[in-house]
Amino acid sequence: MVIPYDLYDEVEMKKPHPCIARSKRFQIVRLGADIKVICLGCGHVLLIDRDRFNQKIKRVIAHHEKPIVPFSTDPLA
Repeated sequence: MVIPYDLYDEVEMKKPHPCIARSKRFQIVRLGADIKVICLGCGHVLLIDRDRFNQKIKRVIAHHEKPIVPFSTDPLA
């Protein structure tokens, strides 16, 4: 069964990202043959093909109208 998702949805994956935050939460920022997601723990951008993404997604947490900024981009902050 394929879980329906859309652009800027916040999703939970089955396994955590191997970053220091160990976050399972990602936001979809591009849809196509490949899906681009951002880890909401560390801000790392991943490009996953749609078939693998459909296997790895657990659920949709929320829908947002624009991208979430998971970290400060200001180098002085």
